[in-house]
Amino acid sequence: MKTLIIFSHTYWNNSKVNRKLLESIKDFKDITIHNLNETYKDNKISKENVKSEISLLKEHEKIVFQFPLFWFSTPSLLKEWEDTVLTDILYGSESKCLEGKTFQIITTAGGEKSFYDSLEFGINTILSPINTSFKYLGLKVENPYCIYHANADNLDLNEYHKYLK
Repeated sequence: MKTLIIFSHTYWNNSKVNRKLLESIKDFKDITIHNLNETYKDNKISKENVKSEISLLKEHEKIVFQFPLFWFSTPSLLKEWEDTVLTDILYGSESKCLEGKTFQIITTAGGEKSFYDSLEFGINTILSPINTSFKYLGLKVENPYCIYHANADNLDLNEYHKYLK
């Protein structure tokens, strides 16, 4: 299964955890890493970029959003990607292009799992608007994988790799 990782990190230049995660899969055959921060250095996704983004989506069977959780949401560039690309898919001629594909979120969080569990809602609720958007477009949504208390020195790379397969 060809997997596309759509990645964003507000502070990509200083990333330790996500950089290590991505570095661990850079040579995997069926995985494409699409780092929005490297592609859109000006933090803008124009209408002209949408066609290439949709083409990339169509080439893969599994789509993964990977990002560090910021204020219980995605980095702003990933949200812009959603607003620009998914809106074009929904209202354009490609409205069925994602049907039958698989979607998953992989996220890192600085806090302990117990912190998120102690809230009125857990990580699944926090991420539900993103999952709902992809479900609405006809994708099968897998459970998210959250790396809590993310630290580059204690990452379980095998567990991360398992979620990508």
